[in-house]
Amino acid sequence: METRHLRRLLQGPAQCESNIESLILILEAAVELVSIPDNDFCWSSWADELEAKTELQALIHTLKAGTLPERLTVALLFAPTGPLQELGMSSGWADTCLRVADKFDEVEALLW
Repeated sequence: METRHLRRLLQGPAQCESNIESLILILEAAVELVSIPDNDFCWSSWADELEAKTELQALIHTLKAGTLPERLTVALLFAPTGPLQELGMSSGWADTCLRVADKFDEVEALLW
């Protein structure tokens, strides 16, 4: 599995031209996380990798089309006990998830 978006996001300040591009990078990193083989979706609201990727990629598509999704729609994904955190906890990458959520919190404050 390639994790270039995740690495770029976590290596330091993401050099994006806009806050929208930063949010896209965060969501792309989340797609990489939900695509890790052997993820355990039992505690997540997502049934499986396909459902998770479909939701995340739909948000990316919306952003690339020039529309900012509802704040709550995106914020819930990264919230404590949200689907990404639950997946990370049950799959062994909770610390990485928290780091991605911190990046989201930074961008969220600037976008909404």
